[in-house]
Amino acid sequence: MDNPYLSTQRVRAALRSLELRPTRGMGQNFLIDPLALDAIVRAAELSATDLAIEVGPGLGVLTWELLQRAGQVVSVELDKRLVARLSEEFADSSLKIIQSDVLRISPAEILTEAGFQPSALSPQPYKLVANLPYAITAPVLRHFLEGVPPPELSVVLVQWEVAERICATQGDLSVLAHSVQLYVAPEIVARVPASSFHPVPAVDSAVLRMRRRPALAVDVESVAGLFRIIKAGFLQPRKQLGNALPGGLAALGTVLSRDVALAALAAADVNPMRRAETVTLAEWAMIYRALT
Repeated sequence: MDNPYLSTQRVRAALRSLELRPTRGMGQNFLIDPLALDAIVRAAELSATDLAIEVGPGLGVLTWELLQRAGQVVSVELDKRLVARLSEEFADSSLKIIQSDVLRISPAEILTEAGFQPSALSPQPYKLVANLPYAITAPVLRHFLEGVPPPELSVVLVQWEVAERICATQGDLSVLAHSVQLYVAPEIVARVPASSFHPVPAVDSAVLRMRRRPALAVDVESVAGLFRIIKAGFLQPRKQLGNALPGGLAALGTVLSRDVALAALAAADVNPMRRAETVTLAEWAMIYRALT
């Protein structure tokens, strides 16, 4: 059976009936491309034993596909009008809809509201599968990747440039890349043209798949402490690290002399003339350890 929610005419009619005008600020671009949709669900590797959590189901185009493949589906939607419509459209399905701002409800709370009882000793495994609004992509990813419990696999549709930044390698690294790669191994599965959406956004998108690492990419005493060092290095990204690091830490409220910074860089075998985007996560961890 073909997905009935892929029709542009149906999308337009639904938006009119809801008196909903998609806004760029909310990132409301509705997927109408079957090839892009197929790329998402294939990348998610769903089976009848899987629990899928969807963020921002919108009019239900991805929701319909998830219900065909996953054993259980939980969708988190902020807009009350869309929640009401989804409740009607999928009334005869097993879909569980939670009306909430996803950034204000933890993964554990989502699972609890859906009827699961996750615990530290017996976490409920799930997959995150979503067409994320552009404006909140990074916060949502951090929310789940750093959350308890985190998803074992995440497949999200995001802005192309964001996917490139997340998957960056040495020379093009960023705080975002490190904050994701610490937890998962990311890969771009497919490029999705802007014409795949209604209304058409200004940029292309990407299907991004992220597999949870069995352990953090680096072993540090404090993830927050590590990222304080990383953020300090990136506050003045065009400066050489020997100057950027003490200056960045000072801006964050921590006084660090240049001599101490240079000693830490030497201990980590990182040339102080390098710039932040060239420093790997493993090297940042060594700098952090040298400073603590």
